[in-house]
Amino acid sequence: MKVNNTRKPAFLTGSQNIKEEKSEEPSLSATIYGRNTVLEALKSGREIEKLLVLKSAEGSIRKIEAMARDRRIPIQYVDKAALDRIGEHHQGVAATTTEYRYSEVEDILEVAASRGEPPFLVLLDGIEDPHNLGAILRTVDGAGAHGVIIPKRRAAGLTETVSKASAGAIEHVPVAKVVNLVNTIRDLKKEGLWIAVCDMEGTPYDEADLSGPIALVIGGEGQGVGRLIRESADYVVSIPMCGHISSLNASNAAAVLLYEVNRQRKKGKRV
Repeated sequence: MKVNNTRKPAFLTGSQNIKEEKSEEPSLSATIYGRNTVLEALKSGREIEKLLVLKSAEGSIRKIEAMARDRRIPIQYVDKAALDRIGEHHQGVAATTTEYRYSEVEDILEVAASRGEPPFLVLLDGIEDPHNLGAILRTVDGAGAHGVIIPKRRAAGLTETVSKASAGAIEHVPVAKVVNLVNTIRDLKKEGLWIAVCDMEGTPYDEADLSGPIALVIGGEGQGVGRLIRESADYVVSIPMCGHISSLNASNAAAVLLYEVNRQRKKGKRV
């Protein structure tokens, strides 16, 4: 399926149309745990107040300890029971840090501009499971997308559970929280992006042109993408199913489409 590529690419000259209000997230303390999660937080330069390490820990935790010492972060050695109270799968390490801060939509577009790439965004409608959100963030990072946009209501936010599920990708993927996805889609169109909704009734994803500036919209597993959002999209793409189950879960569907965009961009495909 071909699309009309005459939409003006405002992202080439800087974002002028996105007017979403600034987030005012509180700077509170949070605890993250797990080796990859803590390691990626250290790599990203995120502010960490204290590192909690299992007394008998070995292996990759030594690298985490060394990075913490280089940044002069206090290290407290604790027994397993203390870490068990923080999280079940702590892998011998946890850290006290500031809460995750949300980005703005403009920030995500600026990431694309700084890389000299057409914007590649993911919008999530009704993704309420934090494990799904974490898995999607991990794939967004791996597939080279520039960021994620979520609604303020009926959506999982950035939490320790999401951080753990993302294997630390949360530290590298900007996430914007907006009041109204339909309005945001309208503004993204003004920026030159094409909006592709994932739904069971649409053009097979490998027959669609996903190579230009694009925002993929993934819906929750219960109700899928909302009607107004679907009507606001430029086109609908589907993932053909060959078995007995009618659809993939949200994070798996996102992975399929994200890597298809990645593949088409590498090959410069025009369907």
